[in-house]
Amino acid sequence: MARSTVVLGIESSCDETGVGLVRDGVLLGHAVASSMDAHARYGGVVPEIAARAHVHSLLPVVRRALDGAGLGRADIGAIAVTTGPGLSGALHVGLAGAKSLAYALDVPLYGVHHLAGHVAADTLEHGPLPNPCVVLIVSGGHTSLLLVRDLARDRIIHLGDTLDDAAGECFDKVARVFGLPYPGGPAVDRAARGGDPHAVRFPRPLTGHRDAPYDFSFSGLKTAAARWAEQFRGTGRELPLADGAASLQEAVADVLTRKALAACAEYGVGTLLIVGGVGGVAANSRLRSLAEQRCAAAGVALRVPALGLCTDNGAMIAAVGDLLVRAGGHPAPLDVSIAPSAPLAFATLHPVARTVRAA
Repeated sequence: MARSTVVLGIESSCDETGVGLVRDGVLLGHAVASSMDAHARYGGVVPEIAARAHVHSLLPVVRRALDGAGLGRADIGAIAVTTGPGLSGALHVGLAGAKSLAYALDVPLYGVHHLAGHVAADTLEHGPLPNPCVVLIVSGGHTSLLLVRDLARDRIIHLGDTLDDAAGECFDKVARVFGLPYPGGPAVDRAARGGDPHAVRFPRPLTGHRDAPYDFSFSGLKTAAARWAEQFRGTGRELPLADGAASLQEAVADVLTRKALAACAEYGVGTLLIVGGVGGVAANSRLRSLAEQRCAAAGVALRVPALGLCTDNGAMIAAVGDLLVRAGGHPAPLDVSIAPSAPLAFATLHPVARTVRAA
């Protein structure tokens, strides 16, 4: 029997330097270094700071991941790396490191789409994805509703995407108005504890009969929440922060789950997968609880990765690489480049790595 391949995955699209090791769908080990604290004072990620942090962190994180898995560099059989989307400088650091390792070890290199990594992360906990499944991606800068079949082979079908602010961006911007720290998603979730989710009648964007059924728009909700806070403060009274935060996340969770379950019904899909980063929305406690309630009522199975995998990490990139290796996908050439604004159509961002099932 042929020896199975250990895939090392590298993620550096934003402010986390992540390295993971996966073999045959099993996570062997992973490590992450975050520069989030360096960005918090600015209320958002500073690209130059993120890129410098990746330069300093990449090799130590590779060593930590290998040590944690009890492996050495000689055990690595393939390299997978995020080539987009993300911050240009940050992506360059990860890709340069991945190319160097692939060349030095004489192993194949795979360029991976960051959002496909979030989808694949769930396989490390719950096993192979059902074919098909509906996927709701709610990371910091992305809100998308997808129809996914074979992640390694087939084109990913976009049912809907955000038209302006993603849900995570809405949380970040409203959190700043509310006086909460960055990142906004976890801060709003914490502030909402004990609050009344029905205290403020925030709008549910793009949920009318004439609206695009699966697209998202959170710019108006952001503006409504900001105006509510400003008007309340104008009265001289203390802002009821818990009620405002609870009402905001209720509006977001309502829209996301309503559209996701509608897609499951229309396409006859029995599984909903919710993925994304901790700094985004997938880890939001109200989104998870409302999704559980609505999926149970609709007879739809719900899959959500554990919080440890709901962040930008190398394990999810290694998971995509592992799927590609086992599917017989061809590796990328060593001159593969980054694609900072790449749309999600395939798990890979280099055509040579794809199999023939693009329809």
